[in-house]
Amino acid sequence: MTFSAPWESAASLASVDEGLPIAYLLLDEDVPVYAAGGARVGTVDHVVADRALDIFHGIVIRVDGGRRFVASEQVASLHERGVDLGIDAAEVAALPEPHGAAPVWHDAEPGVRPSAWSHFVDRLTGRAGRDGWTEKDE
Repeated sequence: MTFSAPWESAASLASVDEGLPIAYLLLDEDVPVYAAGGARVGTVDHVVADRALDIFHGIVIRVDGGRRFVASEQVASLHERGVDLGIDAAEVAALPEPHGAAPVWHDAEPGVRPSAWSHFVDRLTGRAGRDGWTEKDE
């Protein structure tokens, strides 16, 4: 007789009480993460977000063999006691390992030139030109 944990079958996910839907700001560490097929694939390590701009980039999850970054587009729903992904277990296994902070570009209205200091820092970090400002004056 083999033992099967409750999170290992798709049918058992329906019996798991994940709690109420929540915003990413309330998501706790160690919350179980379920693939689209219902299999438990890991737990929440941390949320990747820019809270000042209220931008949810995704989550980093702990899986067997390390951690994986799940982009916000791949997260189907967040609950008090569970995260449901829109991708299956095989896709989760193929996700990249986290490698640093999520890129955040300047949020400026079109046609507004960033400060000279911001442009200088962007040139040093290799991001110059991505904000739409070039060295050519208008």
